[in-house]
Amino acid sequence: MKTYRAAVIGCSRIGGFIDNEVIGREGPSMQPPSSHGGGYFVSGRTDLVACSDLREDVMEEFGNRYDVPKASQYTDYREMIEKEHLDIVSVATQPEHRAEIVIYAAEHGVKAIYAEKALAASLAEADAMVEAVERNGVAFNMGANRRWSLHFDKVKEIVDSGELGPMKAIIIYNTSTLYNSGSHAFDTALRLNGDHPVEWVQGNLPDDSVVEGDTLLDDPVGEGIIRFANGVTCYALDTGLGGSYQVVCEKGYITIIDDGEEFDYQGPGPLDSGGRPTIVAREFPEVKAVSTVINIVEDLAHALDTGEPTRGGIRVARASLEMSFAIIQSHLGGGRRVELPLERRNLTLNRARAPRQPRYEV
Repeated sequence: MKTYRAAVIGCSRIGGFIDNEVIGREGPSMQPPSSHGGGYFVSGRTDLVACSDLREDVMEEFGNRYDVPKASQYTDYREMIEKEHLDIVSVATQPEHRAEIVIYAAEHGVKAIYAEKALAASLAEADAMVEAVERNGVAFNMGANRRWSLHFDKVKEIVDSGELGPMKAIIIYNTSTLYNSGSHAFDTALRLNGDHPVEWVQGNLPDDSVVEGDTLLDDPVGEGIIRFANGVTCYALDTGLGGSYQVVCEKGYITIIDDGEEFDYQGPGPLDSGGRPTIVAREFPEVKAVSTVINIVEDLAHALDTGEPTRGGIRVARASLEMSFAIIQSHLGGGRRVELPLERRNLTLNRARAPRQPRYEV
């Protein structure tokens, strides 16, 4: 099989070193590698040939870890894209800087992009990214990892089979901050519900002091109710229960506990003595734990091989971002329902903070 030239822009925590933080507590959806660099380095479909970061010391550590020579480490990502003839580029920066980089890469010959979540700092930026990616025929995936988890795939397979009856609701037990955690949660709800579009959102921010005019000064905590066009309702709760979800169907439900560490699988049982339907516990099928990052990388390689669409895609990435902004805008409007697509698209995340220092050792 063909191998593709890959590079990482943003060599810090998720770009290269998050595996040092999670060793010893990897669950089924958190198998190593979990970093962009680790995914390219391990996958047989890619050669990690270059990297870019504003901090030369971070790049040097990244290069040591993933065998990227000093000559292929760039403080200017534009120079790297111009010189390295790249097929796939990761954009593992913070969202405030992501749109500019993704658009530049799409406009300058890169044919596949793996961007971190959430997609962008604003919906206006996300719209510009969609336009550039689609106009240039770029394959795109966002790093909302549960979309590539085989455990979550199995839940979707059971639900899609119809054995539990029509889906009625999805419960998210941990929205937390909307960019950091909500981006994972909303993409998961979209995936489990077949990426059906959202009709309306009603949201709440426990603390709205981070909103100042058209600027988000920090990543806000949020929660709300989300109504999909196919009639499914999502209850997005801020309970702090980690990566836990429940898919409720007419004849049963599946609860995903702690990102797939456990499953409560309840399906239709026999009629009771009064002729009423019952639900009974079932054993969740055995599923192999794999690295979702490798699945993301190899999905991009498959798209380059075949021209087929990726599992994610730029429009799905924008859809999950819009769910976050809808919760914010609903709260700012007194908790009223807001219909999607949102008219206001210039509300922008702009945090004045220094980059986090990666952990180089376990």
